[in-house]
Amino acid sequence: MLSQIRESELQAIRSFHSSQLIRNKYENILENLDSGIILFDSNGVLAFVNVQMAKLLGVPRKSLTGCTLTQLLRHPQLSRFKKRKILRFFRESVFHRKRLHELVDEYGRSWLITMTYGDQMEGDFLISVKDVSDFKRIEQTAYQNDKLAMLGKISASIAHEIRNPLTSIRGFIQLLRPHLVSLGKDEYARIILTEIDRANDIIYEFLNSSKPSAPETKIVSVPSLLKEVVLLTESEALMKGCQINLHTNKTPPAFISVDVKQIKQVILNIIKNALDAIHEHHDENENITGMIDISARDTGKHICIYISDNGGGMDQNTLNHLFNPFFTTKESGTGLGLSVSYSIIRNHGGSIAVDSQVGSGTEFVITFPKVSVSEV
Repeated sequence: MLSQIRESELQAIRSFHSSQLIRNKYENILENLDSGIILFDSNGVLAFVNVQMAKLLGVPRKSLTGCTLTQLLRHPQLSRFKKRKILRFFRESVFHRKRLHELVDEYGRSWLITMTYGDQMEGDFLISVKDVSDFKRIEQTAYQNDKLAMLGKISASIAHEIRNPLTSIRGFIQLLRPHLVSLGKDEYARIILTEIDRANDIIYEFLNSSKPSAPETKIVSVPSLLKEVVLLTESEALMKGCQINLHTNKTPPAFISVDVKQIKQVILNIIKNALDAIHEHHDENENITGMIDISARDTGKHICIYISDNGGGMDQNTLNHLFNPFFTTKESGTGLGLSVSYSIIRNHGGSIAVDSQVGSGTEFVITFPKVSVSEV
């Protein structure tokens, strides 16, 4: 009888140790997930938080365990931005029964937040947070490529049909121009020819935006490339009361392999947009001097070109659609300039990013693969 009791006790101890090992194993898995995990028990007390979640919140784990939601929102080390997001998340979860949430943090990263609760959780609330920025970028790239493909089909089907009659109209206007001059109406001919040329330029932009020509690359010096672009834009900048600063001391003697004509087109387009933004902002704030700063940085494997201005900046909605074909905030714009620029840079194996806030100006960052000195 005594031996049976001892055997039963030993089995209970073994079972306890086994369950403890399994629990420790699963806790270790949760600790090392790349997603943030946090668990509130049925009483609303924070019972578990993994390392990743503590990093995301920017608060030590020891000070989190045992907190209620109210205490968490009052935590002195939790930023105001995160407090607002947490409060909004819980309101939507409780009042609207929303279990999936997407948000963009103060650094522009995208996060997917999931709340799990119900009978399967025995009254507990499990919250997981995952960084989905890479997925969003892939999704945006696919969406952009679909739009450009659609634009290509439209452009190819109508470009020639429009260009042919425009060529005929231009020819007849030039034949009629001497007669208009004799009537003192030469201005009419000039305006007609200018508008025909503008229409042809728009068609050219359509064709380029749908399928930019393959880059004919050659190795060029970054400082030399930027100096040439600045020389091309200085006169227009002066006319608009703006100053372009090329920070040659910050520009490394580095090399990139690019189609010079195409990359000049990209940089000139960004500078032109900056001049327009500054001019518009200057009209509202006459005391502001327009400034465009251009520099480059060598990161080791890449060369980053920075173009920043002190214009009016852009809101989040504009930033979300900035590289979409036909999207423009200008009355006379086609909405194709930045779309074309995006395609050109992607064809060169590079990337383009934008940082802007309303009232604080805009900064474009263009990144290209660096060419080693041995390849020059």
